[in-house]
Amino acid sequence: MKKKEIGDKGETIAVNFLEKTGFNIIERNWRHKHLEIDIIATQNRKLHFIEVKTRTNTLFGLPEQSVGKVKMEHLKKAAVAYLRNNPEWLLIQFDVIAIMITKEGNEVFLIEDVFF
Repeated sequence: MKKKEIGDKGETIAVNFLEKTGFNIIERNWRHKHLEIDIIATQNRKLHFIEVKTRTNTLFGLPEQSVGKVKMEHLKKAAVAYLRNNPEWLLIQFDVIAIMITKEGNEVFLIEDVFF
């Protein structure tokens, strides 16, 4: 599988997981200029900005290890842009979904309320 295919498959797995656990998906791959938010969802009157990282092996580490300070800064800037047009949201949260796609199956790990 190519990198883009892996990423797209991971995002679909993430959306399915989120919907099964009570999230309402508002946006997928929302863009503002050069910034992107993989998934914007709501749950319990809170807006979630979600970064999805997918891997097929651990050669370069676990998926969640690739979300560093710079990536979170980009996510925060994108969230500010989104909130400018959607100011009704008072409660927000940043989350990461780490997905491992293997021959044995898929593993989904939700890391909630991420801060850097």
